[in-house]
Amino acid sequence: MKHLTPFHLAVPVKNLAESRAFYTKVLNFEEGRSSSHWVDYDFFGHQFVIHESADYHFDEAYGEVDAHQVPVPHFGVVLPWEVFDRFAEHLKKKEVQFIIEPYTRFKGKPGEQKTMFFKDPSGNAL
Repeated sequence: MKHLTPFHLAVPVKNLAESRAFYTKVLNFEEGRSSSHWVDYDFFGHQFVIHESADYHFDEAYGEVDAHQVPVPHFGVVLPWEVFDRFAEHLKKKEVQFIIEPYTRFKGKPGEQKTMFFKDPSGNAL
């Protein structure tokens, strides 16, 4: 197996305070450096940054995958199944509204995987 190097991803958010509360208090991501316009987080070992951009326009698009309408663009991480299950249960307890509830995709087929989709307060799909 190849060694995976942590990635860096920066996304726009409409309201920094609201988004900071979501990523810190709902998702429980550990905050790193920050300024009055951006905050970085530990995203399962990767560097994830939210940048306030009040005038950013969020377009919604969807693609069909396994009979579900998947939001595009979206981002996420590949997790061991037990970590995925714990995180999904945590999100349910925090009453996160799912676009696609956690489930096993391509069950019994090559590429079987667990997946779920939800949005942050700015409309970014995870």
